[in-house]
Amino acid sequence: MPSYLHEMLLHLFRNRSGSAADLLREFDVDLPEYDDTRVDSSDLSDLRPAEYRADMVSFLMHGSQKVLGIIIEVQLGRDDDKPYAWPAYVVNLRARHRCPVCLLVITTNDAVARWAGRSIELGPGTQCKPWVIGPSNTPMVTELKDAQANPELAVLSAIEHGQSADIPLAARIASAAIVASADIDAERSRLYLDLILISLSQNAPKAFEATMNSLGYETRSDSARRYYGQGKAEGRVELILKLLALRFGPLTEAIQTRVRSAQDARLDTVAERVLTAQTLEDALGPLS
Repeated sequence: MPSYLHEMLLHLFRNRSGSAADLLREFDVDLPEYDDTRVDSSDLSDLRPAEYRADMVSFLMHGSQKVLGIIIEVQLGRDDDKPYAWPAYVVNLRARHRCPVCLLVITTNDAVARWAGRSIELGPGTQCKPWVIGPSNTPMVTELKDAQANPELAVLSAIEHGQSADIPLAARIASAAIVASADIDAERSRLYLDLILISLSQNAPKAFEATMNSLGYETRSDSARRYYGQGKAEGRVELILKLLALRFGPLTEAIQTRVRSAQDARLDTVAERVLTAQTLEDALGPLS
């Protein structure tokens, strides 16, 4: 069964159908001329009984013509069946739609990236070579303007680089993604914040701590100042209120008053609970 992280990563590509092309462009792939992208059926079976279903399929469109099919696979661990299935995905999609096709694999582990990136030998002189995105080659989205221009890529960047040994860099990337996520529609905001914070808290707690500090006290962007620029203590409260609202929806005046009147130690506890609490009341707990 697909994991939560697996499904949430796919949402980044469903919510912005051009994300796959964005990533291929980072590889300097010579993409055909196109003016639109379209998500399509991920059923890649042919007429034989065997069933092949990719995680996602996207097409680059030039007018009504499909000029490139992109098969997107989220791969969080090794799967020795995939080198046999992946070429079938490519061949079946190419035959069905009569257009060029490539395979894009997304992983959050460099060892899995090295495994997935190997050429798949099909026979003498015939190979299938996936494009692979992992922590070592995901674009580093550190500037807020870039994160706001492409929130999905910013969130992916935060997830991929959250485990970096360079904690300040990881915090800068995550901060840009969080602030950019605050400026989009409420549903995507909550989803993306959830994905960033859970990923950081589980895999990179030091990066999470540095991110909170960066958002609360060090960020210099106009957008961030709107939430966090009132001074150290007040800015910290506003950050926690913003995180609570992004995760659980609009806060009532009574809830905002409870948070603003809480002592520092209680606020620290709330900030930690934001990551894992299932409900707003679980996150708040006893604030007095």
